[in-house]
Amino acid sequence: MIRDLGVPGDLGWVVMAHGEQYAAEFGWDASFEALVARIVADYATDHDPAREAAWIAERAGRRVGCVFFVRSRAATDGATAQLRILLVTPEGRGLGLGRELVDRTIAFARAAGYRRLVLWTNEPLAAARRIYLERGFRLVDEERHRSFGAELVGQNYVLAL
Repeated sequence: MIRDLGVPGDLGWVVMAHGEQYAAEFGWDASFEALVARIVADYATDHDPAREAAWIAERAGRRVGCVFFVRSRAATDGATAQLRILLVTPEGRGLGLGRELVDRTIAFARAAGYRRLVLWTNEPLAAARRIYLERGFRLVDEERHRSFGAELVGQNYVLAL
């Protein structure tokens, strides 16, 4: 089941789940959890429900995934939105939840009148990248960087809506 974010504990769970999952799978440090905390705090304190949304995936009453959708603060055209912090925990994998979360984001973006959906990810996140490519996102650039205690290749994707 996928529902709107908003149940008490959702915000904290998003931060905790990202911190724990990325540390376990990729060895990323707490600076990644801090980034997620900033994204979540920005959304919680200043989002426009008509133009931004977040969803939680549940299985048997337990949170197993999430995605956030916000207007792009980097783009000034008002036509660009950003997919952020997609996560499906091991307990939620293999059920199509990642695809459903991304599809929900794309549908919301179209309904809200956005013309472009962007996202930033990193090279080791292969399962998410497959979902993005299946939905028509295209890689527009990539850059090596050191973040979260790891050497990474950051990737920017865009989907024309």
